[in-house]
Amino acid sequence: MKSSDIIATVGVGLLLIAFFLQTLKVIKFDSKTYILLNLFGAAIAGYSSWMINFIPFVILEAVWVVVAILSLLRNVKSKRST
Repeated sequence: MKSSDIIATVGVGLLLIAFFLQTLKVIKFDSKTYILLNLFGAAIAGYSSWMINFIPFVILEAVWVVVAILSLLRNVKSKRST
């Protein structure tokens, strides 16, 4: 197994963990845990896509990371205002 495969497996694994935990109502979609799992999972998966020069998934994962960062900032901002 190549290093890009291992890295991709870790990234996708984090994304799937977030999905399953949220689907099973263990965590909420706006929780820091869910957002951080998505952020790190997408970043790692995006890096592995970059390693194999698969640009469509680099773009997809980059957008996923940006959305996760914006969600995290909104989450932190709303916690401060309450």
